Amino acid sequence: MTVEAAQDSNAVSRRKFLKIGLWGTALLTAGGITTGLLQRSSPEPAAGFQVLRASDMPFLQATIPVILAGAVTPQRMRVAVNATLAGIDYNLAHFSPAQRKMALQLFDVLALQVTRGPLTGIWSDWEHAATGEVQGFLERWKHSSIGMVRQGHASLLQLVSISWYGSTLSWEHAGYPGPPNI
Repeated sequence: MTVEAAQDSNAVSRRKFLKIGLWGTALLTAGGITTGLLQRSSPEPAAGFQVLRASDMPFLQATIPVILAGAVTPQRMRVAVNATLAGIDYNLAHFSPAQRKMALQLFDVLALQVTRGPLTGIWSDWEHAATGEVQGFLERWKHSSIGMVRQGHASLLQLVSISWYGSTLSWEHAGYPGPPNI
């Protein structure tokens, strides 16, 4: 293969990469705009929360158990989900306004069926999503060729992890005795 042929081969892969990136950006932008126009949920926090809205709950209640699988026993999962939701709400309340806005936009895109279906492959409501479907969605996002989707995956994992492991309920499983008494 000549140097020129190799460069042509690389140019095609660069073009393909840019095309995928542009399509991904366009899809996420369209999803964000669509969500903004069609979102029917109240921008007000759900009862008992400072930031999280009622429309955020089904998505989070479907994904948190999948993310925490193995770190929480099945018998304690409901308590862990509630503690993690409280932690997410607390953390979002203390994020910068820009960070909070981005997190809520991610939740909006994933709450609306018009954007959720194409982005996650889950067309039914989150309440009806099987564990395997949620696992598949998280795996696809983790390994996506679209950087913005991978960033959404990483952000979601970090937010859930920080919120769960910041809870005193997680300490026993992690073998952490808690802070020393002073």
